[in-house]
Amino acid sequence: MLDVFSEWYSALPSHMQVFWGIALCSSLVFAIQMVLTFMGIGDSDAGGDFGGDMGDGGTLDVGGAMQLFSLRNVINFLLGLGWGGVCLASVIPDPMWLFIVSILVGAAFMYLFVVMYHQVYRLERNGALSIDDSVGRIVDVYLTIPANKGGVGKVQVSFFGSVQELSAMTENASPLHSGSKVKVLQVIDGNTVLVAPV
Repeated sequence: MLDVFSEWYSALPSHMQVFWGIALCSSLVFAIQMVLTFMGIGDSDAGGDFGGDMGDGGTLDVGGAMQLFSLRNVINFLLGLGWGGVCLASVIPDPMWLFIVSILVGAAFMYLFVVMYHQVYRLERNGALSIDDSVGRIVDVYLTIPANKGGVGKVQVSFFGSVQELSAMTENASPLHSGSKVKVLQVIDGNTVLVAPV
C-alpha cells in the first residue's frame, strides 16, 4: 500500500507534490485539533497556541482561534491552500496562477473558520450569562409584576439570541402587566431585578 502511494506521489509534478503534501499534512493536524477540542483539551498550551484571549474571555479554544496568527488559523489556511491547489489543478493549469488562487482559497478558509469559531464562542457564552448583563435593557413583562414591590413577577430578557426569564419587582404605583415594556434598573439579588415602565 505504501509502495503504491509512493509511486503515485513520485509521478506527480513537483508543484502538485507540494499541494498534496500540504493538503494531507494539514488535514491530519486539523483532524487532531478537532478531536482535542471536542475532548475539551483544545485550550491547553500543550496544543500550541490553542488558548488565548478575545478581550472578553474565551474557552473551547475560541480565544486562540480569533487571533490571526494562531496555530489553528495557520492550519486552516494551509488546509485551504493545499486542497485548493489539488481541486483546482485541472481548471488552472498554470502553476503560478494555481498557487495565487490557492492562497486566496486558504485566506477564505481562515476567515470562514474564524467566523465559525466566533459563533461557537457566542453560543458557549450564552451558557454562562450574568444577571448583571440585563441592567439598562428594555425587556418584556412575562408575568404581571405587582405594584410597590408587593410581589414578584417575571420578565423575559434576550441575551445574544437566547431568551431568559428573570424574577422582577417594581416600585411603580400600579402593576406592570404582561406584554408591557419595562427597563431593568438594577439587580436586587441573584435572580431578581428591579424594573420600571418605559
